[in-house]
Amino acid sequence: MSLLQNLTVVLGAGIFTAVVCGLGTVPFFFKNEISARWTVALWGLSGGIMLSASLFGFIFEGLNEGGVFEVGFGFLIGVVIVVVAGRLIEDYEFEPRDIPAADFKKMFLIVGVLTVHSFPEGVALGVAFADIGLEEGVALGVAGITVPLLAVFITAAISIQNIPEGLAVAIPLHTYGVKNWKIFGWAVFSSIPQPLGAGVAFVFVTIAREFLPYGFGFAAGAMVFLVFHEMVPEALERGESLPRGGKRELIIGLSLGFLTMLPLLFVTE
Repeated sequence: MSLLQNLTVVLGAGIFTAVVCGLGTVPFFFKNEISARWTVALWGLSGGIMLSASLFGFIFEGLNEGGVFEVGFGFLIGVVIVVVAGRLIEDYEFEPRDIPAADFKKMFLIVGVLTVHSFPEGVALGVAFADIGLEEGVALGVAGITVPLLAVFITAAISIQNIPEGLAVAIPLHTYGVKNWKIFGWAVFSSIPQPLGAGVAFVFVTIAREFLPYGFGFAAGAMVFLVFHEMVPEALERGESLPRGGKRELIIGLSLGFLTMLPLLFVTE
């Protein structure tokens, strides 16, 4: 396949993850509250998949392509980027009670700042597709396209993680009477950086494959830091009302997600 055809597949995967973010708003079409137990479990499941993919997928693949220095340096840059994104979010974080129903600018800002940390996830997705079309991948029954197993797992992990993220976007907007279909649109919009980041990263590591170890390291660093700095604290905050603060649901989700990625042990050797 040509670079353009491969890029189309990568962008398609990124758009899919963005649309899935809108699924986090779907429950509001039927009820006003979402179970804290399910929300915590989803954060844990996606976090476990991301941690396992970072170790068995990105780091192992990075070491196959280059040395410890390249992967480690990329890992550090990935952490730095997510830290900067987190600082931007903290500077503009609003509670729902701070937002008047008619204050469109503040509601737009809430959605806008949530897009910041979507970009590193998109980069991770693009890097995961670096070997698309090569024999090492898993052949999907769609037009004979061969897709790396790592890319399949990362697409699934980001999609799962985007469901509670969509919920996080929906809650303040729903509270102040925004229509459900508009909430769905804002949730999808908040993940637009994912297909953009995926496309940019894929083209870069494809054209300049000598940077692939750095790319794998970057993806691992961004995802590991996102899990421990964003997803786990968010899950525990959502689970405060549960027995033991939701830790049981979080641990179960993390464990199931981590075990899901174990097949990568066999495909990265």
